[in-house]
Amino acid sequence: MNEHNILGSILAGGKSKRMGEDKLFLTLNNKTLIEHTITKVKKYLKELIIITNKKNDFFEKNGLITVKDCIEGQLGPLVGILSAMKWARENSSKYSWVATFPCDTPFFPENIILKFIEESKKKESLILCASSHGRKHNIFGLWSLDLYDKLYNDLVKNKVRKVQDWTKANNIKNLEFEFKDYDPFFNINTAEDLEFAKKLSLKINE
Repeated sequence: MNEHNILGSILAGGKSKRMGEDKLFLTLNNKTLIEHTITKVKKYLKELIIITNKKNDFFEKNGLITVKDCIEGQLGPLVGILSAMKWARENSSKYSWVATFPCDTPFFPENIILKFIEESKKKESLILCASSHGRKHNIFGLWSLDLYDKLYNDLVKNKVRKVQDWTKANNIKNLEFEFKDYDPFFNINTAEDLEFAKKLSLKINE
């Protein structure tokens, strides 16, 4: 099932400081971290872009569209979200929404994409983000393109930088996910996290 008015976008602009190397291309179960995300998103969304300022042969070899931050300065995920919105507005009139995903969370539940599709049809809120057990996961978000001008102004004029601050101020709707054995929104930032992910993957696949 492909939903045609939602553009998929993977935010891959982080510096990987804690990892010490580019974590996009670290391997888990014979696939890079970014490939895990790409595989899941492409099952449901027809078009996908990667927000990154980096160059790598991987993107070209796999026919992936890369988009640089539309505001310079490595200002964080909000600029990545804005860049995805800008690309959607400029390249196709069919998009009303951008769905964003981090590049370092390989276990995230696929049904979040189905929830995004369902919620986009309801049009009850302009921002929807994942949460679980009291924690917010705002990079897993669905963003209406109607918010583009507001986000641009808040970034440029009001110097807003934190995703959580901006979503709070703009009537976010949280999509709650329950889990028992492990947190599917666990993200990989360090070498220790990667080792934990490998052990977790073995346990899940037993």
